[in-house]
Amino acid sequence: MDSVKLMIEEHMYIKRMLIVVRKVCFNVLNGDEIDYDDFEKIISFVKKYADAHHHGKEEVMLFNRMVDEIGGAAEKLVKFGMLVEHDLGRFYIRELGEALDKVKSGNEEAKIDVIANAVSYANLLKRHIDKEDAVVYPFAKRELNQDTFNKIDEECEKFEMKKSEKEVKEQYIKILQDLEIKYLA
Repeated sequence: MDSVKLMIEEHMYIKRMLIVVRKVCFNVLNGDEIDYDDFEKIISFVKKYADAHHHGKEEVMLFNRMVDEIGGAAEKLVKFGMLVEHDLGRFYIRELGEALDKVKSGNEEAKIDVIANAVSYANLLKRHIDKEDAVVYPFAKRELNQDTFNKIDEECEKFEMKKSEKEVKEQYIKILQDLEIKYLA
């Protein structure tokens, strides 16, 4: 298994969800009521697929090894770039959830926070993914020892083969497809 190729494929699903997020927000901006179930699906996709499933692999399998093996430049790129952006994305999603709760409780003004946090997340992740695909992954491929990459590929394959992870991937790709049909068709 080519772990980088897999992570780039996962990025494609995440970017598709970011398009849905922007469309859902645009609809709210144009006066549509907030569909709390759809926002919960989006938040769940982000937390379980984009973050736990995808970022989990990056953080545990790839980034740590980049810092340990490459050092200096990799440490700056990972610790002060990619990991900071992962945390910022988690912040936006946490704030989105809180804003949705406020709207549910009758605070109409919190719709601004729903849109702001959802769009901020989408914009952050779009740029983040572009950096990983164009800079981080090629840098890792170029600088990491082939034995290290073989280990990453093996670990990634074991991770993906776990029944629970297969189900996570299938479940969230289906959620993405359903939301695309509803909002983008």
